Amino acid sequence: MIDPEPLPHLPGCYLFKDASDEVIYVGKAKDLKKRAASYFQRRETDPKTSALVSAARDLDFIVTDSEVEALLLENALIKKHQPKYNIRLKDSSRYASIHLTEEAFPRIHLSRRQTGGGRFFGPFVSARERDLVFSVVRKTFGLRTCRRLPKRACLRYHMGACSGPCIGKISPADYGERVARAEAVLKGRTGELIDSLKEEMMDLAAEREFERAMELRDEIRALEGLQDRQNVERKKRFDEDVLSYIVEGETVYLMLFKVYRGTLEGKEEFVFPRGESFLEEFLVQYYSENEPPEELILDEKLDGSLVDFLARLKGKRVRVTVPKQGEKRKLLDLAGKNVEIRFLGDRKKVVALQEALSLARPPNVIEVFDVSHLSGSFTVGSMVQFRGGRPDKKGYRRFKIRAGGGIDDFASIGEIVKRRYSRQKEEEGEMPDLIVVDGGKGQLWAASQELQRLRISIPIISIAKREEEIYVLGRLRPLPIRRDDKASLFVQEMRDEAHRFAIKYNRLLRRKAITS
Repeated sequence: MIDPEPLPHLPGCYLFKDASDEVIYVGKAKDLKKRAASYFQRRETDPKTSALVSAARDLDFIVTDSEVEALLLENALIKKHQPKYNIRLKDSSRYASIHLTEEAFPRIHLSRRQTGGGRFFGPFVSARERDLVFSVVRKTFGLRTCRRLPKRACLRYHMGACSGPCIGKISPADYGERVARAEAVLKGRTGELIDSLKEEMMDLAAEREFERAMELRDEIRALEGLQDRQNVERKKRFDEDVLSYIVEGETVYLMLFKVYRGTLEGKEEFVFPRGESFLEEFLVQYYSENEPPEELILDEKLDGSLVDFLARLKGKRVRVTVPKQGEKRKLLDLAGKNVEIRFLGDRKKVVALQEALSLARPPNVIEVFDVSHLSGSFTVGSMVQFRGGRPDKKGYRRFKIRAGGGIDDFASIGEIVKRRYSRQKEEEGEMPDLIVVDGGKGQLWAASQELQRLRISIPIISIAKREEEIYVLGRLRPLPIRRDDKASLFVQEMRDEAHRFAIKYNRLLRRKAITS
Protein backbone atom coordinates (compact mmCIF):
# COMPACT_ATOMS: atom_id res chain seq x y z
CA MET A 1 0.00 0.00 0.00
CA ILE A 2 1.36 3.42 -0.97
CA ASP A 3 1.63 5.82 1.95
CA PRO A 4 1.14 9.50 0.98
CA GLU A 5 2.19 10.66 4.48
CA PRO A 6 5.77 11.73 3.45
CA LEU A 7 4.41 14.21 0.88
CA PRO A 8 4.34 17.87 2.00
CA HIS A 9 1.43 20.34 1.97
CA LEU A 10 3.09 22.23 -0.90
CA PRO A 11 2.52 22.65 -4.68
CA GLY A 12 4.36 20.35 -7.04
CA CYS A 13 4.18 17.21 -9.17
CA TYR A 14 3.62 13.63 -8.11
CA LEU A 15 4.71 10.55 -10.08
CA PHE A 16 3.10 7.11 -9.74
CA LYS A 17 5.43 4.22 -10.61
CA ASP A 18 4.71 0.55 -11.32
CA ALA A 19 6.49 -2.61 -10.13
CA SER A 20 9.29 -2.12 -12.67
CA ASP A 21 9.87 1.45 -11.41
CA GLU A 22 8.47 2.99 -14.60
CA VAL A 23 6.51 6.23 -14.32
CA ILE A 24 2.89 5.43 -15.22
CA TYR A 25 1.21 8.73 -14.30
CA VAL A 26 2.28 12.34 -13.71
CA GLY A 27 0.00 14.83 -11.99
CA LYS A 28 0.29 18.29 -10.47
CA ALA A 29 -1.23 19.57 -7.26
CA LYS A 30 -1.65 22.70 -5.20
CA ASP A 31 -1.27 20.51 -2.12
CA LEU A 32 0.70 17.34 -2.84
CA LYS A 33 -0.30 15.46 0.34
CA LYS A 34 -4.04 16.13 -0.01
CA ARG A 35 -4.04 15.28 -3.72
CA ALA A 36 -2.11 12.04 -3.33
CA ALA A 37 -4.18 10.94 -0.33
CA SER A 38 -7.41 11.47 -2.31
CA TYR A 39 -6.53 8.53 -4.60
CA PHE A 40 -6.73 6.10 -1.69
CA GLN A 41 -9.62 7.57 0.33
CA ARG A 42 -12.44 7.45 -2.21
CA ARG A 43 -14.57 4.35 -2.54
CA GLU A 44 -15.87 5.11 -6.02
CA THR A 45 -13.50 6.13 -8.84
CA ASP A 46 -13.60 6.02 -12.63
CA PRO A 47 -12.10 2.89 -14.30
CA LYS A 48 -8.97 4.73 -15.43
CA THR A 49 -8.16 5.92 -11.89
CA SER A 50 -8.95 2.48 -10.44
CA ALA A 51 -6.56 0.84 -12.91
CA LEU A 52 -3.88 3.42 -12.06
CA VAL A 53 -4.17 2.83 -8.30
CA SER A 54 -4.07 -0.96 -8.82
CA ALA A 55 -0.93 -0.78 -10.96
CA ALA A 56 0.91 1.77 -8.80
CA ARG A 57 3.62 0.47 -6.47
CA ASP A 58 5.47 3.66 -5.58
CA LEU A 59 4.89 7.40 -5.39
CA ASP A 60 7.52 10.08 -5.98
CA PHE A 61 7.16 13.86 -5.89
CA ILE A 62 8.83 17.14 -6.83
CA VAL A 63 8.04 20.37 -4.96
CA THR A 64 7.67 23.66 -6.88
CA ASP A 65 7.32 27.29 -5.78
CA SER A 66 3.88 27.76 -7.33
CA GLU A 67 1.05 25.91 -9.04
CA VAL A 68 1.95 27.52 -12.37
CA GLU A 69 5.47 26.10 -12.06
CA ALA A 70 3.90 22.74 -11.25
CA LEU A 71 1.92 22.92 -14.49
CA LEU A 72 5.10 23.65 -16.47
CA LEU A 73 6.96 20.82 -14.75
CA GLU A 74 4.04 18.41 -15.22
CA ASN A 75 4.08 18.95 -18.97
CA ALA A 76 7.88 18.45 -19.14
CA LEU A 77 7.65 15.22 -17.13
CA ILE A 78 4.82 13.87 -19.31
CA LYS A 79 6.88 14.53 -22.44
CA LYS A 80 9.90 12.83 -20.88
CA HIS A 81 8.23 9.71 -19.48
CA GLN A 82 5.17 9.28 -21.78
CA PRO A 83 3.21 7.76 -18.86
CA LYS A 84 0.66 5.08 -19.62
CA TYR A 85 -2.25 6.74 -17.79
CA ASN A 86 -1.77 10.32 -19.03
CA ILE A 87 -3.59 11.58 -22.13
CA ARG A 88 -1.36 11.31 -25.21
CA LEU A 89 -1.80 13.78 -28.07
CA LYS A 90 1.58 13.16 -29.69
CA ASP A 91 0.08 11.45 -32.75
CA SER A 92 -1.52 14.62 -34.08
CA SER A 93 -0.34 15.19 -37.66
CA ARG A 94 0.33 18.90 -37.07
CA TYR A 95 3.54 18.13 -35.13
CA ALA A 96 5.41 16.57 -38.06
CA SER A 97 8.28 18.51 -39.68
CA ILE A 98 9.77 18.33 -43.18
CA HIS A 99 13.13 16.54 -43.17
CA LEU A 100 15.90 16.75 -45.77
CA THR A 101 18.32 13.91 -45.03
CA GLU A 102 22.11 14.11 -45.10
CA GLU A 103 23.05 11.85 -48.02
CA ALA A 104 24.74 12.09 -51.42
CA PHE A 105 21.25 12.43 -52.87
CA PRO A 106 19.18 13.83 -49.95
CA ARG A 107 15.73 12.41 -49.38
CA ILE A 108 12.70 14.55 -48.44
CA HIS A 109 9.99 13.21 -46.12
CA LEU A 110 7.74 14.07 -43.17
CA SER A 111 9.17 13.22 -39.75
CA ARG A 112 7.54 13.33 -36.32
CA ARG A 113 10.86 13.26 -34.48
CA GLN A 114 13.74 15.60 -35.14
CA THR A 115 16.46 12.99 -34.70
CA GLY A 116 19.31 11.97 -36.98
CA GLY A 117 21.31 13.98 -39.49
CA GLY A 118 20.07 16.43 -42.07
CA ARG A 119 17.90 19.52 -41.81
CA PHE A 120 14.43 19.87 -40.31
CA PHE A 121 11.94 22.56 -41.29
CA GLY A 122 8.98 23.52 -39.13
CA PRO A 123 6.76 24.01 -37.31
CA PHE A 124 4.19 25.31 -39.82
CA VAL A 125 1.09 27.43 -39.23
CA SER A 126 -1.04 24.35 -39.91
CA ALA A 127 -0.80 20.76 -41.07
CA ARG A 128 -2.49 21.87 -44.31
CA GLU A 129 0.25 24.40 -45.01
CA ARG A 130 2.96 21.86 -44.21
CA ASP A 131 1.47 19.24 -46.54
CA LEU A 132 1.10 21.83 -49.32
CA VAL A 133 4.74 22.93 -49.01
CA PHE A 134 5.94 19.33 -48.90
CA SER A 135 3.95 18.34 -51.99
CA VAL A 136 5.02 21.35 -54.10
CA VAL A 137 8.71 21.15 -53.12
CA ARG A 138 8.87 17.39 -53.69
CA LYS A 139 7.25 17.55 -57.13
CA THR A 140 8.78 20.81 -58.34
CA PHE A 141 12.38 19.86 -57.63
CA GLY A 142 12.07 16.12 -58.23
CA LEU A 143 13.53 15.09 -54.89
CA ARG A 144 13.57 11.43 -53.93
CA THR A 145 11.33 10.08 -51.16
CA CYS A 146 12.49 6.43 -51.12
CA ARG A 147 14.19 5.16 -47.95
CA ARG A 148 16.95 3.51 -49.98
CA LEU A 149 18.04 4.15 -53.54
CA PRO A 150 16.54 1.34 -55.64
CA LYS A 151 18.39 -0.39 -58.44
CA ARG A 152 15.82 0.62 -61.03
CA ALA A 153 13.50 3.53 -61.61
CA CYS A 154 10.32 3.64 -59.56
CA LEU A 155 6.81 4.75 -60.51
CA ARG A 156 7.46 8.32 -59.31
CA TYR A 157 10.25 8.72 -61.86
CA HIS A 158 8.03 7.50 -64.71
CA MET A 159 5.34 9.96 -63.59
CA GLY A 160 7.84 12.80 -63.75
CA ALA A 161 7.81 13.38 -59.99
CA CYS A 162 11.41 12.32 -59.31
CA SER A 163 14.67 13.23 -61.05
CA GLY A 164 15.90 9.62 -61.02
CA PRO A 165 19.20 9.71 -59.09
CA CYS A 166 18.93 5.95 -58.62
CA ILE A 167 19.55 5.32 -62.33
CA GLY A 168 22.02 8.13 -62.95
CA LYS A 169 19.59 10.50 -64.68
CA ILE A 170 20.97 13.44 -62.69
CA SER A 171 24.45 14.25 -61.41
CA PRO A 172 25.17 14.88 -57.72
CA ALA A 173 25.96 18.53 -58.55
CA ASP A 174 22.65 19.15 -60.38
CA TYR A 175 20.72 17.32 -57.67
CA GLY A 176 22.50 19.46 -55.09
CA GLU A 177 21.25 22.60 -56.86
CA ARG A 178 17.70 21.30 -56.62
CA VAL A 179 18.16 20.58 -52.92
CA ALA A 180 19.48 24.13 -52.39
CA ARG A 181 16.37 25.56 -54.09
CA ALA A 182 14.15 23.33 -51.98
CA GLU A 183 15.90 24.59 -48.85
CA ALA A 184 15.29 28.20 -49.90
CA VAL A 185 11.56 27.51 -50.15
CA LEU A 186 11.47 25.61 -46.85
CA LYS A 187 13.23 28.52 -45.14
CA GLY A 188 10.56 30.90 -46.43
CA ARG A 189 12.69 32.58 -49.12
CA THR A 190 10.29 31.67 -51.93
CA GLY A 191 10.17 35.23 -53.32
CA GLU A 192 13.96 35.49 -53.56
CA LEU A 193 14.15 32.13 -55.32
CA ILE A 194 11.45 33.10 -57.83
CA ASP A 195 13.36 36.29 -58.75
CA SER A 196 16.57 34.31 -59.19
CA LEU A 197 14.87 31.66 -61.33
CA LYS A 198 13.26 34.32 -63.55
CA GLU A 199 16.68 35.83 -64.27
CA GLU A 200 18.10 32.39 -65.04
CA MET A 201 15.13 31.60 -67.31
CA MET A 202 15.67 34.79 -69.30
CA ASP A 203 19.39 34.00 -69.70
CA LEU A 204 18.60 30.49 -70.92
CA ALA A 205 16.05 31.83 -73.40
CA ALA A 206 18.63 34.31 -74.71
CA GLU A 207 21.04 31.41 -75.20
CA ARG A 208 18.24 29.52 -77.03
CA GLU A 209 18.15 26.73 -74.41
CA PHE A 210 14.40 26.71 -74.64
CA GLU A 211 13.80 23.26 -73.12
CA ARG A 212 15.60 24.12 -69.89
CA ALA A 213 13.97 27.58 -69.87
CA MET A 214 10.52 25.93 -70.05
CA GLU A 215 11.43 23.66 -67.12
CA LEU A 216 12.30 26.74 -65.07
CA ARG A 217 9.06 28.42 -66.17
CA ASP A 218 7.09 25.49 -64.77
CA GLU A 219 9.06 25.64 -61.52
CA ILE A 220 8.35 29.37 -61.22
CA ARG A 221 4.62 28.88 -61.77
CA ALA A 222 4.47 26.17 -59.11
CA LEU A 223 6.38 28.32 -56.63
CA GLU A 224 4.25 31.41 -57.33
CA GLY A 225 1.14 29.36 -56.62
CA LEU A 226 2.72 28.12 -53.41
CA GLN A 227 3.70 31.65 -52.41
CA ASP A 228 0.13 32.87 -52.83
CA ARG A 229 -1.19 30.03 -50.68
CA GLN A 230 1.47 30.59 -48.01
CA ASN A 231 0.66 34.29 -47.83
CA VAL A 232 -3.00 33.48 -47.21
CA GLU A 233 -2.11 30.98 -44.47
CA ARG A 234 0.25 33.39 -42.71
CA LYS A 235 -2.33 36.18 -42.60
CA LYS A 236 -4.70 33.96 -40.64
CA ARG A 237 -4.47 34.42 -36.89
CA PHE A 238 -7.07 32.53 -34.90
CA ASP A 239 -8.04 34.91 -32.13
CA GLU A 240 -10.58 32.61 -30.47
CA ASP A 241 -10.69 28.93 -29.60
CA VAL A 242 -14.08 27.47 -28.73
CA LEU A 243 -13.98 24.25 -26.74
CA SER A 244 -16.88 21.90 -26.18
CA TYR A 245 -17.05 18.31 -25.02
CA ILE A 246 -19.40 15.60 -23.88
CA VAL A 247 -18.76 12.67 -21.56
CA GLU A 248 -20.37 9.42 -22.61
CA GLY A 249 -19.77 6.64 -20.10
CA GLU A 250 -16.02 6.67 -19.45
CA THR A 251 -15.06 8.43 -22.68
CA VAL A 252 -14.58 12.12 -23.39
CA TYR A 253 -15.46 13.42 -26.87
CA LEU A 254 -13.96 16.88 -27.35
CA MET A 255 -13.97 19.39 -30.19
CA LEU A 256 -11.82 22.49 -30.48
CA PHE A 257 -13.14 25.10 -32.92
CA LYS A 258 -10.74 27.66 -34.39
CA VAL A 259 -12.51 31.00 -34.91
CA TYR A 260 -11.02 33.96 -36.78
CA ARG A 261 -12.85 37.26 -36.49
CA GLY A 262 -16.12 35.48 -35.79
CA THR A 263 -15.78 32.99 -38.67
CA LEU A 264 -15.25 29.29 -38.03
CA GLU A 265 -12.03 28.35 -39.83
CA GLY A 266 -11.49 24.76 -38.71
CA LYS A 267 -11.89 22.21 -35.96
CA GLU A 268 -9.95 19.44 -34.25
CA GLU A 269 -11.43 16.34 -32.64
CA PHE A 270 -10.14 14.30 -29.72
CA VAL A 271 -11.34 11.15 -27.97
CA PHE A 272 -9.75 9.97 -24.73
CA PRO A 273 -10.66 8.15 -21.48
CA ARG A 274 -12.37 10.18 -18.78
CA GLY A 275 -10.20 10.80 -15.76
CA GLU A 276 -10.03 13.31 -12.98
CA SER A 277 -9.12 16.83 -14.16
CA PHE A 278 -9.18 15.62 -17.77
CA LEU A 279 -9.98 19.10 -19.12
CA GLU A 280 -7.02 20.70 -17.39
CA GLU A 281 -4.75 17.89 -18.52
CA PHE A 282 -5.93 18.29 -22.09
CA LEU A 283 -5.43 22.07 -22.11
CA VAL A 284 -1.91 21.81 -20.69
CA GLN A 285 -0.79 19.25 -23.24
CA TYR A 286 -2.54 20.79 -26.24
CA TYR A 287 -1.39 24.37 -25.69
CA SER A 288 2.13 23.27 -24.89
CA GLU A 289 2.29 22.20 -28.55
CA ASN A 290 0.05 24.93 -30.04
CA GLU A 291 0.04 28.66 -29.40
CA PRO A 292 -2.81 29.60 -27.03
CA PRO A 293 -5.48 31.91 -28.50
CA GLU A 294 -6.15 35.46 -27.45
CA GLU A 295 -9.45 34.20 -26.04
CA LEU A 296 -10.60 30.75 -24.97
CA ILE A 297 -14.37 30.22 -24.92
CA LEU A 298 -15.82 27.28 -23.01
CA ASP A 299 -18.64 26.28 -20.69
CA GLU A 300 -16.82 26.31 -17.36
CA LYS A 301 -14.39 28.49 -15.44
CA LEU A 302 -10.72 27.52 -15.30
CA ASP A 303 -8.46 27.56 -12.28
CA GLY A 304 -6.45 30.78 -12.04
CA SER A 305 -3.13 28.94 -12.13
CA LEU A 306 -4.10 27.30 -15.43
CA VAL A 307 -5.01 30.69 -16.92
CA ASP A 308 -1.63 32.03 -15.77
CA PHE A 309 0.04 29.01 -17.36
CA LEU A 310 -1.64 29.73 -20.72
CA ALA A 311 -0.61 33.40 -20.46
CA ARG A 312 3.00 32.39 -19.86
CA LEU A 313 2.92 30.20 -22.97
CA LYS A 314 1.28 32.96 -25.01
CA GLY A 315 3.55 35.72 -23.74
CA LYS A 316 0.58 37.88 -22.88
CA ARG A 317 -2.83 37.70 -21.26
CA VAL A 318 -5.26 34.99 -22.42
CA ARG A 319 -8.94 35.78 -21.82
CA VAL A 320 -11.08 32.86 -20.65
CA THR A 321 -14.77 33.47 -21.30
CA VAL A 322 -17.83 31.54 -20.14
CA PRO A 323 -20.55 33.33 -22.16
CA LYS A 324 -24.18 33.39 -21.06
CA GLN A 325 -25.62 35.13 -24.14
CA GLY A 326 -24.65 36.90 -27.36
CA GLU A 327 -22.50 35.84 -30.32
CA LYS A 328 -19.97 33.93 -28.23
CA ARG A 329 -22.74 31.92 -26.60
CA LYS A 330 -24.04 31.08 -30.07
CA LEU A 331 -20.56 29.91 -31.12
CA LEU A 332 -20.34 27.70 -28.04
CA ASP A 333 -23.81 26.27 -28.66
CA LEU A 334 -22.84 25.57 -32.26
CA ALA A 335 -19.72 23.76 -31.11
CA GLY A 336 -21.78 21.71 -28.66
CA LYS A 337 -24.28 20.79 -31.32
CA ASN A 338 -21.49 19.62 -33.62
CA VAL A 339 -19.99 17.50 -30.86
CA GLU A 340 -23.29 15.72 -30.34
CA ILE A 341 -23.93 15.20 -34.03
CA ARG A 342 -20.39 14.04 -34.78
CA PHE A 343 -19.72 11.73 -31.87
CA LEU A 344 -23.10 10.57 -30.63
CA GLY A 345 -24.11 9.63 -34.18
CA ASP A 346 -21.13 7.27 -34.31
CA ARG A 347 -21.98 5.96 -30.86
CA LYS A 348 -25.54 5.16 -31.94
CA LYS A 349 -24.22 3.05 -34.83
CA VAL A 350 -22.11 0.99 -32.44
CA VAL A 351 -25.00 0.47 -30.02
CA ALA A 352 -27.36 -0.49 -32.87
CA LEU A 353 -24.89 -3.14 -34.06
CA GLN A 354 -24.44 -4.45 -30.52
CA GLU A 355 -28.20 -4.87 -30.16
CA ALA A 356 -28.66 -6.43 -33.61
CA LEU A 357 -25.95 -9.03 -32.91
CA SER A 358 -26.87 -9.51 -29.22
CA LEU A 359 -23.30 -8.80 -28.17
CA ALA A 360 -22.39 -8.67 -24.49
CA ARG A 361 -20.58 -5.35 -24.90
CA PRO A 362 -20.43 -2.57 -27.50
CA PRO A 363 -18.10 -3.40 -30.43
CA ASN A 364 -15.95 -0.28 -30.03
CA VAL A 365 -13.05 -1.81 -31.97
CA ILE A 366 -14.02 -3.64 -35.17
CA GLU A 367 -11.67 -5.15 -37.76
CA VAL A 368 -12.99 -5.82 -41.26
CA PHE A 369 -11.38 -8.07 -43.91
CA ASP A 370 -11.73 -8.17 -47.69
CA VAL A 371 -9.93 -9.82 -50.64
CA SER A 372 -9.34 -8.33 -54.09
CA HIS A 373 -7.86 -9.81 -57.28
CA LEU A 374 -7.92 -9.46 -61.06
CA SER A 375 -9.06 -12.77 -62.55
CA GLY A 376 -7.06 -14.63 -59.93
CA SER A 377 -3.87 -12.55 -60.24
CA PHE A 378 -2.45 -9.85 -57.95
CA THR A 379 -4.53 -11.26 -55.09
CA VAL A 380 -4.39 -9.03 -52.02
CA GLY A 381 -6.16 -8.72 -48.71
CA SER A 382 -7.10 -5.70 -46.65
CA MET A 383 -8.02 -5.06 -43.05
CA VAL A 384 -9.56 -1.80 -41.91
CA GLN A 385 -10.20 -0.85 -38.31
CA PHE A 386 -13.08 1.15 -36.87
CA ARG A 387 -12.99 2.68 -33.39
CA GLY A 388 -16.09 4.12 -31.81
CA GLY A 389 -17.90 3.90 -35.14
CA ARG A 390 -15.21 5.79 -37.11
CA PRO A 391 -12.34 4.62 -39.35
CA ASP A 392 -8.98 4.53 -37.56
CA LYS A 393 -6.50 4.60 -40.42
CA LYS A 394 -3.52 4.02 -38.13
CA GLY A 395 -4.93 0.52 -37.68
CA TYR A 396 -5.27 -0.31 -41.39
CA ARG A 397 -3.25 -3.27 -42.72
CA ARG A 398 -2.76 -4.78 -46.19
CA PHE A 399 -1.64 -8.27 -47.20
CA LYS A 400 -0.12 -9.78 -50.32
CA ILE A 401 -1.60 -13.28 -50.53
CA ARG A 402 1.15 -15.91 -50.28
CA ALA A 403 -0.61 -19.28 -50.57
CA GLY A 404 -1.34 -20.89 -53.92
CA GLY A 405 -2.79 -19.02 -56.87
CA GLY A 406 -5.98 -18.61 -58.82
CA ILE A 407 -9.32 -17.65 -57.33
CA ASP A 408 -9.88 -19.03 -53.82
CA ASP A 409 -11.51 -16.38 -51.67
CA PHE A 410 -12.04 -18.84 -48.81
CA ALA A 411 -8.33 -19.68 -48.54
CA SER A 412 -7.35 -16.02 -48.97
CA ILE A 413 -9.65 -14.83 -46.18
CA GLY A 414 -8.38 -17.63 -43.96
CA GLU A 415 -4.78 -16.66 -44.66
CA ILE A 416 -5.09 -12.99 -43.80
CA VAL A 417 -7.14 -13.69 -40.65
CA LYS A 418 -4.49 -16.18 -39.54
CA ARG A 419 -1.62 -13.78 -40.26
CA ARG A 420 -3.32 -10.90 -38.46
CA TYR A 421 -4.25 -12.67 -35.24
CA SER A 422 -1.29 -15.03 -34.94
CA ARG A 423 0.89 -11.92 -34.90
CA GLN A 424 -1.39 -10.07 -32.47
CA LYS A 425 -1.36 -13.10 -30.18
CA GLU A 426 2.40 -13.51 -30.39
CA GLU A 427 3.02 -9.81 -29.68
CA GLU A 428 0.19 -9.60 -27.10
CA GLY A 429 -1.43 -6.90 -29.20
CA GLU A 430 -4.92 -5.48 -28.87
CA MET A 431 -7.77 -7.73 -30.03
CA PRO A 432 -10.97 -6.31 -31.56
CA ASP A 433 -14.46 -6.60 -30.10
CA LEU A 434 -15.83 -7.84 -33.43
CA ILE A 435 -14.49 -9.26 -36.72
CA VAL A 436 -16.30 -8.74 -40.03
CA VAL A 437 -15.42 -10.56 -43.27
CA ASP A 438 -16.71 -9.74 -46.72
CA GLY A 439 -18.60 -12.71 -48.14
CA GLY A 440 -21.09 -15.38 -47.22
CA LYS A 441 -21.09 -18.53 -45.12
CA GLY A 442 -17.96 -19.91 -46.83
CA GLN A 443 -15.77 -16.93 -45.97
CA LEU A 444 -17.21 -16.86 -42.44
CA TRP A 445 -16.37 -20.54 -41.95
CA ALA A 446 -12.82 -20.15 -43.32
CA ALA A 447 -12.07 -17.23 -41.01
CA SER A 448 -13.62 -18.90 -37.95
CA GLN A 449 -11.54 -22.05 -38.50
CA GLU A 450 -8.33 -20.04 -38.29
CA LEU A 451 -9.50 -18.35 -35.09
CA GLN A 452 -10.28 -21.75 -33.59
CA ARG A 453 -6.83 -23.07 -34.47
CA LEU A 454 -5.32 -20.03 -32.76
CA ARG A 455 -7.64 -20.57 -29.77
CA ILE A 456 -8.95 -17.03 -30.06
CA SER A 457 -12.57 -16.31 -29.16
CA ILE A 458 -13.86 -13.14 -30.82
CA PRO A 459 -17.39 -12.57 -32.22
CA ILE A 460 -17.28 -12.82 -36.02
CA ILE A 461 -19.82 -12.11 -38.78
CA SER A 462 -19.84 -11.94 -42.58
CA ILE A 463 -21.82 -9.82 -45.01
CA ALA A 464 -22.79 -11.07 -48.47
CA LYS A 465 -22.89 -8.22 -50.95
CA ARG A 466 -25.78 -9.14 -53.28
CA GLU A 467 -28.55 -8.90 -50.67
CA GLU A 468 -26.41 -7.38 -47.89
CA GLU A 469 -27.18 -10.44 -45.74
CA ILE A 470 -25.37 -10.80 -42.42
CA TYR A 471 -24.31 -14.29 -41.31
CA VAL A 472 -23.19 -15.51 -37.89
CA LEU A 473 -21.81 -18.86 -36.77
CA GLY A 474 -24.38 -21.50 -35.83
CA ARG A 475 -27.13 -20.24 -38.16
CA LEU A 476 -27.86 -21.61 -41.63
CA ARG A 477 -29.80 -18.54 -42.66
CA PRO A 478 -28.80 -14.88 -42.40
CA LEU A 479 -29.90 -12.73 -39.48
CA PRO A 480 -33.30 -11.04 -39.89
CA ILE A 481 -31.82 -7.56 -40.27
CA ARG A 482 -33.15 -5.29 -43.00
CA ARG A 483 -30.52 -3.87 -45.35
CA ASP A 484 -31.66 -0.32 -44.50
CA ASP A 485 -31.45 -0.93 -40.75
CA LYS A 486 -28.90 1.26 -38.90
CA ALA A 487 -26.84 -1.79 -37.90
CA SER A 488 -26.75 -3.17 -41.45
CA LEU A 489 -25.84 0.21 -42.92
CA PHE A 490 -22.94 0.44 -40.49
CA VAL A 491 -21.66 -3.01 -41.52
CA GLN A 492 -22.02 -2.04 -45.18
CA GLU A 493 -20.07 1.17 -44.56
CA MET A 494 -17.21 -0.79 -42.99
CA ARG A 495 -17.25 -3.47 -45.71
CA ASP A 496 -17.14 -0.80 -48.43
CA GLU A 497 -14.14 0.84 -46.78
CA ALA A 498 -12.29 -2.50 -46.62
CA HIS A 499 -13.15 -3.10 -50.28
CA ARG A 500 -11.85 0.34 -51.28
CA PHE A 501 -8.60 -0.23 -49.40
CA ALA A 502 -8.10 -3.67 -50.98
CA ILE A 503 -8.72 -2.38 -54.53
CA LYS A 504 -6.26 0.46 -53.93
CA TYR A 505 -3.52 -2.04 -53.02
CA ASN A 506 -4.42 -4.31 -55.95
CA ARG A 507 -4.08 -1.40 -58.40
CA LEU A 508 -0.77 -0.39 -56.85
CA LEU A 509 0.68 -3.86 -57.45
CA ARG A 510 -0.59 -3.87 -61.02
CA ARG A 511 1.02 -0.47 -61.73
CA LYS A 512 4.31 -1.68 -60.27
CA ALA A 513 4.18 -4.77 -62.48
CA ILE A 514 3.57 -2.67 -65.59
CA THR A 515 6.45 -0.26 -64.90
CA SER A 516 8.96 -2.90 -63.77
